[in-house]
Amino acid sequence: MSTDQERRRVIITAPSAVEITTQPVREPSSAEALVRMTLAGVCGSDTTAVGGHHPMIALPYYPGHEVVGTVVRIGPDVTSTKVGSRVTVIPPLPCGTCKTCRDGRNNLCENMEFFGCGWIDGGMADTFTVRADRLYAVPGDFSDEQAALIEPLATPVHAARIAGDLTNKTVVIQGAGTIGLLMLAAARAAGARTIVMTDVLKEKLEKAKSMGADDGVDALLPNMATIVREKLGESADYVFDCVANQYTIEAAVSLATKGGTVVVVGVPHGNITVPLHLVQDHQIRIQGTITYLEEDYDKAVAIIRNGHVSPTDFITGRYPISQAAEAFRVAVSGKHTKVLITAEKPSQHGMPAPSN
Repeated sequence: MSTDQERRRVIITAPSAVEITTQPVREPSSAEALVRMTLAGVCGSDTTAVGGHHPMIALPYYPGHEVVGTVVRIGPDVTSTKVGSRVTVIPPLPCGTCKTCRDGRNNLCENMEFFGCGWIDGGMADTFTVRADRLYAVPGDFSDEQAALIEPLATPVHAARIAGDLTNKTVVIQGAGTIGLLMLAAARAAGARTIVMTDVLKEKLEKAKSMGADDGVDALLPNMATIVREKLGESADYVFDCVANQYTIEAAVSLATKGGTVVVVGVPHGNITVPLHLVQDHQIRIQGTITYLEEDYDKAVAIIRNGHVSPTDFITGRYPISQAAEAFRVAVSGKHTKVLITAEKPSQHGMPAPSN
């Protein structure tokens, strides 16, 4: 276990190499806070990065940006939080002075650093240190498990918000994994009328329907686009691509025809070719989306509080930090929706022992 001077940290040293290292606690600077981790989620970005495939995360790196914890020390200039506060992190670390920051779009900071994704610290550690202004207070009525879903839900909330007005619109979501299911909740909260989801796995489609999707379609069917449009009753106003590979982007453009919007939510592993002749001729808008703003956290909190996103539906695995390698292994397997790394053994909280 860690001491006041030392902490355990998860580090991804090479593809599929998840290790635990012990290092000195990094004391907070004047504007930082030291936080003791309670829960940290294994994100889709992490499962991509651990395989060496993430285009923006180089190995080695210290993971953990979906994190909940308690503030244990603060720097002398910190007024935004206090010792004992339960917090989650807003991982982007914008400079605050570049053009996009001045325009209120700090998720697009020109000098961006990112907590838990290549920065000097990450949340999969006994303690971590981060700028206090990037801590978000967990509502008092939230469990730690609910709090662990705020950050991952904020990404689809942001995607839905910048896509446009979804009120009474038809929506297709490609990919019924964690982000796809959260996208389902965000699109429904934004007022979408009909939502059809696609995936290659039947069990994921069944789960999506149990969580409120109007229907699900096998993504590999040769006439998939025709079937989806039949279920929608028309072409899709918005297609949220939560997979982002060559097949899904071509399918998304086909589904959105004509005049629709394709929102790229997933992280592509490399360059993707877009059928530009259809984009031009059918007046299709392709919209990228990245992370979130604090207002998206506020909306995510409201969706969770209303019961539209529940830990019971999403959290399918828990592993203590000492078993981080196993947590990553099962997360990469695709058999889990959301895997959490915990500060203590699950048995100490009356939880079942880790299982595959």
